[in-house]
Amino acid sequence: MVYLGLSEKHLQDAMTEVARHLLALGARLTYGGDLRAGGFSELLFELVQRHRRDVDEDSPVGITNFLAWPVHLRMPCADVDRATVELKGIAEIVCLDENGTRMSLLSRKQIREREPSAAEWNNGLTAMRRAVQAEIHARIVLGGRVENFKGSMPGIAEESLVSLESGAPLFVLGGFGGCARDVAETLGLADPWAPLNRAWPERSAFSKFGPDSLNNGLTVAENRILATTPHIDRAIILILKGLVGIDT
Repeated sequence: MVYLGLSEKHLQDAMTEVARHLLALGARLTYGGDLRAGGFSELLFELVQRHRRDVDEDSPVGITNFLAWPVHLRMPCADVDRATVELKGIAEIVCLDENGTRMSLLSRKQIREREPSAAEWNNGLTAMRRAVQAEIHARIVLGGRVENFKGSMPGIAEESLVSLESGAPLFVLGGFGGCARDVAETLGLADPWAPLNRAWPERSAFSKFGPDSLNNGLTVAENRILATTPHIDRAIILILKGLVGIDT
């Protein structure tokens, strides 16, 4: 992100603004993250709490937060239980098994906390991303690391690939750098920066898709703007236009 003149704070602000606008429109957000302090999940929970105060306590908006098998396997079960209780009415906390199937809290309590194997990270994260895809209307990606990641490939890349392979709507915000920018370049939505043509695992899998593969209600020209603009307000306008186009 440094080469764009942007910091981690810019990325966080962009993600927050996208989430805030979608929540204000009554959307339910689905996120595959963890529950660490200061993480993006925590920011989403705070946004929902604020929105509920501004609207009413019976508002159906909220979040489904999926915890992949290797993520919750290394967490004390008491922490999962506590989050489930504390976030009731704000977020649904869903634990998945290694195959991406929902687990009951009772089933989770029967499993001893431990460190996942490399295979469990690979299989569990892929299964979680496919489980998320089965429940969402559209996917929005931005940022994302391409080094020191868990799983078989960068998370944003695999999420994008799952959406493309299923023909589901995908919005790629590459103007904030990270893996989303790499995805945008590989799809032909943005000109590549030669010094940063990173060869992360499975990047070649995107070669069978192009700028017309996003199925998100936007034209190719609009998707190119979305994939390159560093202005979050402009990106949000395009996302909302695309979502309306999908529904019409």
